[in-house]
Amino acid sequence: MFDGYDSCSEDTSSSSSSDESEEEVAPLPSSLPIIKNNGQVYTYPDGKSGMATCEMCGMVGVRDAFYSKTKRFCSVSCSRSYSSNSKKASILARLQVAGKPPTKKAKVLQKQPLVAKLAAYAQYQATLQNQAKTKAAVPVEGFSWGNYINSNSFTAAPVTCFKHAPMGTCWGDIAEGVRVEVPNTDCSLPTKVFWIAGIVKLAGYNALLRYEGFENDSSLDFWCNICGSDIHPVGWCATSGKPLVPPRTIQHKYTNWKTFLVKRLTGAKTLPPDFSQKVSESMQYPFKTSMRVEVVDKTHLCRTRVAVVESVIGGRLRLVYEESEDKTDDFWCHMYSPLIHHIGWSRSIGHRFKRSDITKKQDGHFDAPSHLFMKVKEVDAAGEWFKEGMKLEAIDPLNLSAICVATIRKVLADGYLMIGIDGSEAADGSDWFCYHATSPSIFPVGFCEINMIELTPPRGYAKLPFKWFDYLRETDSIAAPVKLFNKEVPNHGFHVGMKLEAVDLMEPRLVCVATVTRIIHRLLRIHFDGWEDEYDQWVDCESPDLYPVGWCQLTGYQLQPPAPQSSRDSQSSSSKQKKKAKSQQYKGHKKMTSLQLKEELLDGEEYSFLQGASDQESNGSASYYIKQEP
Repeated sequence: MFDGYDSCSEDTSSSSSSDESEEEVAPLPSSLPIIKNNGQVYTYPDGKSGMATCEMCGMVGVRDAFYSKTKRFCSVSCSRSYSSNSKKASILARLQVAGKPPTKKAKVLQKQPLVAKLAAYAQYQATLQNQAKTKAAVPVEGFSWGNYINSNSFTAAPVTCFKHAPMGTCWGDIAEGVRVEVPNTDCSLPTKVFWIAGIVKLAGYNALLRYEGFENDSSLDFWCNICGSDIHPVGWCATSGKPLVPPRTIQHKYTNWKTFLVKRLTGAKTLPPDFSQKVSESMQYPFKTSMRVEVVDKTHLCRTRVAVVESVIGGRLRLVYEESEDKTDDFWCHMYSPLIHHIGWSRSIGHRFKRSDITKKQDGHFDAPSHLFMKVKEVDAAGEWFKEGMKLEAIDPLNLSAICVATIRKVLADGYLMIGIDGSEAADGSDWFCYHATSPSIFPVGFCEINMIELTPPRGYAKLPFKWFDYLRETDSIAAPVKLFNKEVPNHGFHVGMKLEAVDLMEPRLVCVATVTRIIHRLLRIHFDGWEDEYDQWVDCESPDLYPVGWCQLTGYQLQPPAPQSSRDSQSSSSKQKKKAKSQQYKGHKKMTSLQLKEELLDGEEYSFLQGASDQESNGSASYYIKQEP
């Protein structure tokens, strides 16, 4: 690694193709201690050369470190986002005015909690504006992952937990102690110079860095996104003709900085030489605007509709239903979501489909190739298989904090099942929903009991506490065989307490600051920081709606910060009113506060239950049940 660094002493005619290499480099003061070898100068941005505010995200930083010649944006992603959407449009997208009459789904999907979130967020923004009158340079969002993690000693889920995220499968050995070359903000030069820093702490994509030479002094430590355009492997300055200059605070510590660096860097690790290339490649997405797909109808979960890809941000798709003339009827999901399919999927498996009034494709629209969509595991339905009327437990897609008593209403082709929540179904089946047989969102009878999870009984069911054995006998039903469920548990790497960025699936355009609060095998309980537990959601460990800390910053997506204290106080005082405002579909449900383990005969077979690792990490292969041998 040091050989690559020391190559700076050789004459080189190579130059960087980046914008930075094309900028005029002002002469360096002779009084500044710099590292020179045969005319090659190493150095970094001036901390006092002026501050700038990003016109897209509102981030404040050193002007010289900003992107483009006009220095209007803090990153390439912000520049591109601003080009495609005006700043006014981006703000409206964050705080969509709820002036339109609520849709049928809006009433069902707990509209009140969303309104509460938006109102709290609006109040939060107003507070920041008031602070801006008395304080200088207050960021628009007022939230920093670095400060949030440092002040609370939080731990973030590692990037390797998110295989669908950029660099999720090629993160490598990036860890504490790795050295990088970064802009030197502790400098009074009129040009951008660099220095070497080491990773002190990792939090997702974000790294807490300390300049080389500061030893145990953390006064100038700073957070940055390790995948950012200003982070380079050691040796990059040498090959790019960029100057390395020690920070002003420690210039006096050593007279021979080259000898110091040789000693410090020998045997140290740095980023792979092709790291930035891998980052760029991992952020190339196959879905393009104007592609047509089939996606769940958000007003009737039992059917799909045709939608068109309107935009792609970090692999997340904004889909506009084809019949929406003003393009406001949209749906957000990840490109690997199980809710989207290729054109013709519904017909091929027998799923309900809403035909479009548009009989001819609009100019420029084309069907997305079938190979772009996430593949499901093949299943053998020839032998013993799911049948209509069988009972099971399922995550309710309209109330993701609840696992409910459910029934298989229809068996489709290719392993897909239509499922309904007992006691809450519409007469026409319009609220049935589709899960694949291998879905991690469906469970065998007794799953909640053995893992000490509250099971939501059928609405209006009076015989409480709920017991499956009695319920099956009363409804003359049978439980779906345990062996048909997916019991594979990957070595996911999540731990209770880890921080991440998660989609609020009740309002899927929002990505929020979140925490893992429970782990049951591969099932994660996601809590949205600052909000009450009733907004928690059960999510699979491999869900494409979970992201590492720093994902929003990397991709240019808007991150929703934790609810401010004033909002939390109002939550506490108005908890009862909020619960009353919840969807009528769930009104009257009573939660089971205690679960007793008891072996019962289910479908004529005897099973012993294995106690789940509640609130603990559960990685690797595992079984929910073990059938007793006679």
